Amino acid sequence: MSTAIEVDGVTVRYRDVVALRDTSIAIEPGRVTALIGMNGSGKSTLFKTILGLVRPDSGSVRVDGGTPAEARRRGVIGYVPQSEDIDSGFPVSVRDVVMMGRYARQGPTRRPSADDRAAVAEALDRVDLSALAGRQIGQLSGGQRKRAFVARGIAQGARILLLDEPFAGVDKRSEATIVRLLRELAVDGCAVVVSTHDLHALPRLADEAVLLLHRPLFHGPVAEALLPENLAKAFGLDDLG
Repeated sequence: MSTAIEVDGVTVRYRDVVALRDTSIAIEPGRVTALIGMNGSGKSTLFKTILGLVRPDSGSVRVDGGTPAEARRRGVIGYVPQSEDIDSGFPVSVRDVVMMGRYARQGPTRRPSADDRAAVAEALDRVDLSALAGRQIGQLSGGQRKRAFVARGIAQGARILLLDEPFAGVDKRSEATIVRLLRELAVDGCAVVVSTHDLHALPRLADEAVLLLHRPLFHGPVAEALLPENLAKAFGLDDLG
């Protein structure tokens, strides 16, 4: 089985600030990996580096055997950000947002095919939003919007999915739906990486966890990641006695 994401010796600096230092992580397909760390620990930078939006000062990143740019171009990798700026008055429907995941397959005309429409319908069904497909995206609740953006990644056919704080500000129904869906995607062979502060959800969400504080402190089973001594290191508390 090939590695979905391989981060090798990556260092990223923003002027004098080191966001990631000599970071190496291998993510396998068919698993949900939780990325845990306090604010400013480098989680968002790691995601942006994997996506090819940030160029590392040193080290390398391979995604599905190629560069991040190649993975994006082939639609292999999908990203659900923590928040998306949406003009509540912009006339775009939930179905339109999910269809954006198909753009790479449509060419310059952006004309949906029967396959595109079928993929969007299936993705909406999987996130329980079929009944709201025609509703303006700005009218959805926070949890419903998050599910719509997850559906966009599913419609895209991404085999690697990165989600930045998908449970922030969502209702319990949306959280349960997203957890169920991510588990299903992993069973289907996707590599799913979730940045989250919700430690209580980890045992039912993730197969493994990475504790990050500018570099990986731990990468392994969730039960071990949640040990107090490991969490203390990740959240900068190991020197408190």
